[in-house]
Formats: sequence, C-alpha cells, structure tokens
Amino acid sequence: MAKVVNTGCCIVGGGPAGLMLGFLLARAGIDVVVLEKHADFLRDFRGDTVHPSTLELMHELGLLDEFLTLPHAKARTIAAQFGSFEVPVADFNYLPTRCKFIAFMPQWDFLNFLARHAARFPRFRLRMRTQATGLLTDGAAIAGVHAQDADGAFEIHAPLVVACDGRGSALRDAAGLSVHDLGAPMDVLWFRIPRQANDAAQPLGRFLAGRIFILINRGDYWQCAFVIAKGSIDAVRARGLDAFRREIGDGAPLLRERTGAIRDWDDVKLLTVRVDRLPTWHRPGLLCIGDAAHAMSPIGGVGINLAVQDAVAAANILWQPLRTGTLDEAVLRRVQQRREFAVRVTQRIQIMLQNRVIARTLALEPARRDTPQPRAPLPIWLFGRVAFLRRVPARLIGMGVRPEHIATPDQPSA
Repeated sequence: MAKVVNTGCCIVGGGPAGLMLGFLLARAGIDVVVLEKHADFLRDFRGDTVHPSTLELMHELGLLDEFLTLPHAKARTIAAQFGSFEVPVADFNYLPTRCKFIAFMPQWDFLNFLARHAARFPRFRLRMRTQATGLLTDGAAIAGVHAQDADGAFEIHAPLVVACDGRGSALRDAAGLSVHDLGAPMDVLWFRIPRQANDAAQPLGRFLAGRIFILINRGDYWQCAFVIAKGSIDAVRARGLDAFRREIGDGAPLLRERTGAIRDWDDVKLLTVRVDRLPTWHRPGLLCIGDAAHAMSPIGGVGINLAVQDAVAAANILWQPLRTGTLDEAVLRRVQQRREFAVRVTQRIQIMLQNRVIARTLALEPARRDTPQPRAPLPIWLFGRVAFLRRVPARLIGMGVRPEHIATPDQPSA
C-alpha cells in the first residue's frame, strides 16, 4: 500500500505563485505541502522582473528591507529603440508605491527568499525533487495527488490541490480543463553576454527590421533576449552560430566584441512563447493559478507579478474556508472571478502589441538595405513626446490592472 501524506492544501509547483500561496496559507495557520519537481530553482529562462506591485507586497509582509539586500538592478524608466530613435515609454517615479522601480533580480533568488521565509512556519512543507504524477479523485471531486520522489511513489490527500505547475500544466490536463490558445507570433532566444562597468544600466528593447533585442542588467552580465518569428528556430540555427553572433552585434553594437561568450548552441535557450488561458480555472477540489491558468506573453515582464497577484488573491479567499472545512467549488470560482478581469485586460494589451508592433517588425526583411526600419506606433511615439503620458504604461506594467493586498492573518500557531 502506498504511503499517504495528509495536508490541508497541496500546491504543485514551486514557482512564484506556488511559493507565495504556500507562504501565505502557512502564515495563516493552514497546513500546506508544496511540491517542486526540481532539486533547486536555478533555471535561467525564468523571468527576472519584480514589479512595484510585488515589492509593495513584500512591504506589507514586513520583508521589503531584507528583500532589497538581495542583488538586483533598479529600472526607474523603460525605453524602446526603433531603428536609431530611442523612445522613453514608461516612468515609474510617480507610482503610489514605496518602490518606484522594477527590480531586476534572478528569479531563483526571489524563490529562495520566499522558501526561506515560508520555512519559518511549522505548517509549511516544501518537498523538492518531488513530482505530482496524477490526480486522486473521490467521485467527481479531486482529493489529492499521486506523487513520486527519490524513495518511490506515494499519495498526498488534501481537500484542495492548487496547480501552479506552469504553462504546460500536467494537472490541468489530467483534470480535463480546456485551454483557449490566444496565439503568439514569436519565440525568444535567451542567452548571456558579459557586462562591463561602464555599460548603460537601464534595460532597453531595440526594434530593427526583422529583429528585436532586449537587454536586462544582471550586474556582471547582460541577460539577453533575441526575439524571433514563431517556429523559426531551425532556420536561425541553419544559418550558423557565426551568423547569429553577427546578428547580435548588428542589433546591439554594445555587445559586438563580446559575442564570443556564446560558445555553442547550448548557451542559447529557446523560450517557446504561449499566450493562453483557461475558460474555467477549477474543478471541485482543484484550482489553477498563475501560468497554469493563463500563460502570459513576455511583453512587459508581467508574468511573475500576475502569478504573485493570483496567489495573494487566492490566499485571501481560501484561508478561512480551508480552516473551517467549508471549501466548495463556489469558493474556487470566486478566485477566478477576482483575477480573470486583470488577466483578460493584460492579455488583450499584449496581443495588440504582438500583432501591431512585434509581428510587423519581425516580418521586415533584415537582409535588404532598402528595408525601412520599424517606426514607433503612434501611442508609443506619444509616450516619448509627452512625459506625463509615460505614467500610464508605468501603472499598467508596474502595478497591474487590479493590484492585490495581503489580507491573510499572521497566526501560524492557530
């Protein structure tokens, strides 16, 4: 007979949504098990942007000062370069938050920070190298998960399973939840180039004919994103690594003499971009949040922060029904109703930018000298001309459509 672990809530996935939700529920006195299939959080393709909305939550938890001792770079403004023209797009200095900047921080540092503080609560258990392999059912309801670790298979019984296992969520597939694919015209190649002390500090997106580059300051190196047309990775590789290095140098002259840091294709990671969402985020006993409920485009770097906002809203709604044993599907529906509007609005903006800016830029032919360089769309051009307007994208990116606030109690011994 398989070993059985009992808990009040089983969270599958140790990303931003899973760890924040586990932390808040354990802090409110709910017994929580979080499953993370990897041995650590060191995966370079994860996003780096910790937005003012998330930093505000760190303040509400009394953790902001300690959090900001972790290595990070601050971005108080965002600019985009179209051809040879640089356009200021967002200015975070006027946000009604304590931190008026985006913190660029490796996500593994963020996750380790959350895990370390969650571990202070006796009702929090994080099981690394442990994978959920299927769902347990009790009639029509989900009653837990089948799990696997180094010691073998076992079961976790829980009145609630929360799927935080990312855009390729195995649990939502196992639950038969349908996914609405909204489409994305691009994929992203992710790599690092050494950074020098006299390099610019602020992140920059550069739009050239057929190419888009994003540079993120990680202290001693640039985390670089090279945006390519959806499904074109084989063509990029067929042109060869030297041609790829030349394209990087042409698109980001600052890096031209440093592209030798890309030794082979193993140094270049492919991030397959998906934008989708579940029409229904739940079944009895199961809730999906974060990327498992809505995969976001990398535009604006909002994915981490939406996942964290989902977790805060879920904890605010779930902790009392979990404690009193009154959880039902109507409670889970309230989580979706709370968060779905913000997701839909954000994805609509992302899709508009994908179609009107990114797809059109990537469709231009870079090899022809007579190809015109992309121009900034009118709204972005206006942001560059009218400083006051830069507060609009700053608020949408930095705070989101519906920022959440901590409403769970701090009573772990209850």
